[in-house]
Amino acid sequence: LMLGEAAAEGRGKPLSDLQAGPYDGRDAARPPGAIGFSVRRMGGVIGEHSVSFGSDSEIVTLTHTSLDRSLFAEGALKAAAWALNQPPGLYSMDDVLGLSGN
Repeated sequence: LMLGEAAAEGRGKPLSDLQAGPYDGRDAARPPGAIGFSVRRMGGVIGEHSVSFGSDSEIVTLTHTSLDRSLFAEGALKAAAWALNQPPGLYSMDDVLGLSGN
């Protein structure tokens, strides 16, 4: 959802205005400008996230694939180390990654 929110933000609109509902079949078209989501499960793949930008003549896709859960454990340890040096409060991943500007 965060990727969809970022795409909608780039268009200057909330995701709720652009998010397409489920569609039926390969030939079913989404409304122009809609942001669609799909889910696929595959054995051996721990996590995969893709963002595709499509037009009538091409599709550009950016994909991240995780094959080992140790990647997530490493991130959790880094987040915990960061939290040790913060005052009590409510934080987001943007804070942990230094993207919030705080």
